[in-house]
Amino acid sequence: MSKSSRPHGDAVVELLHEDPAFADEYLSAALDEINQPGGREALLAALRHIAEAQGMTAVAERAGIPRESLYRALSTKGNPTIKTLLAVVDAAGLKLSVHR
Repeated sequence: MSKSSRPHGDAVVELLHEDPAFADEYLSAALDEINQPGGREALLAALRHIAEAQGMTAVAERAGIPRESLYRALSTKGNPTIKTLLAVVDAAGLKLSVHR
């Protein structure tokens, strides 16, 4: 596949790797859309992309989760516990916030 035609996820992971600050905006946008159709899956994809950009093994280690479990939790059919979700967010160096 040429660089001009590659999977969207690969392009996003590359952007996140090149500009780690982009993760803040990317995750925030996914959270804003959580109640929309497909929003839950989009949030899991965003977290997966962020973890892949930082290295899935490194994020799994920092989160205290086996790598295979992290892949499963962040898959499109994943159903992570709040504990796993918060551990991944923290391991990625991010914080969740609530606002009106």
